[in-house]
Amino acid sequence: MISAMLSEAWMAMWANRLRTILTMLGMVIGVGAVILMLAVGQGAQQQVQASIASMGSNLFIILSGSTTSGGARMGGGAAPTLTITDAQAIEELPSVIAAAPSSPGTAQLVYGPNNWSTQITGTTPAFLTVRDWQLSAGYPFADSDVRSATQVALLGQTVVQNLFGDEDPVGKTIRIKNSPFVVLGVLTAKGQSLDGRDQDDTVLIPVTTAQRKVFGTRIGGAVRFIMAQAESAEAMTRVEDSINELLRQRHRIREGMDNDFTVRNLTAMANTAAATAKIMSMMLGAIASISLLVGGIGIMNIMLVSVTERTREIGIRMAIGARGKDILLQFLLEAIIISVVGCLIGVLLGVGGALVVQNLTGMQVVVTVTSILTAFGVAAAVGIFFGWYPARKASMLKPIDALRFQ
Repeated sequence: MISAMLSEAWMAMWANRLRTILTMLGMVIGVGAVILMLAVGQGAQQQVQASIASMGSNLFIILSGSTTSGGARMGGGAAPTLTITDAQAIEELPSVIAAAPSSPGTAQLVYGPNNWSTQITGTTPAFLTVRDWQLSAGYPFADSDVRSATQVALLGQTVVQNLFGDEDPVGKTIRIKNSPFVVLGVLTAKGQSLDGRDQDDTVLIPVTTAQRKVFGTRIGGAVRFIMAQAESAEAMTRVEDSINELLRQRHRIREGMDNDFTVRNLTAMANTAAATAKIMSMMLGAIASISLLVGGIGIMNIMLVSVTERTREIGIRMAIGARGKDILLQFLLEAIIISVVGCLIGVLLGVGGALVVQNLTGMQVVVTVTSILTAFGVAAAVGIFFGWYPARKASMLKPIDALRFQ
């Protein structure tokens, strides 16, 4: 019986091919748009999560204070209020895994005929622990290199590509501001940060080497900022309070006076960015879902027209013994066919569109089975829901009234 009804439903839709295709188009566009928007949103969310993971976990950045020059107030980090010994003291706090002082700057690198301008960061071996940064080749510099201001360096992947190409850089000598540095190792790739900066376009050298032989410093041991890592997310608040208390004591800041440093919770900032990306993904999906509603309304309108056109046919079916539930099932099957076929085509359109967007723009898109099943299920449910009313209206007709209909 069901096979016969399916055959009749197909014949009825084939008799009005153009109308059926136009009705189905609403579901095709709706499903395709939902899958595409979810793919774009989830791709952005994954990019943010990857950037957060590349930063390291449970991080703080402590910036040195501001200063005033000629009546103009400089930003945070302008005054040399933090030192290497501050970092050592922070590292000894409970629940702190490591703390790394940093003195960043920009310099020109030269190797053979190649040269490259990049960021040079003077730091300690703890920097690799704080940033959860591994080496793809070679070995890191040690605390002894920091104490003796050894001219050694660790190179990021971008620097290696621009200076060495396919050549192995480990053991080679480069020049930084005309000073020779031996390459000890190569850092693994980190990719872009949350602000879009290439984290691999960097060179790490001992902080004392940076201060004495590359950038210089007005105050011995002064650094621009300190990065610290807490042992867990639960300890973040406690560690932040401990850092503030410790540095106020070390810098002899009296009660009521402002700090000459700033402690920022990078993990909280990163989580905010991740939450924003997730909300954006949900909004894109919600906006695209409106087209599913429009497609469902289109199915209802066409089915109502079909019921009106086929009223006499309904009367004849009832007169020869068809029951109301048979009429209901007949028209409901037509709505289901339109919905399901439209959904299948929409899935193909959405997945294909996502791949096209990724290839043309380079944007990361993520098509998941969950998003496909969700879009398909919602669209099919919407189509069936809006098809049920016209089908029920057809099943409620009285045979004598249907036969008299002109």
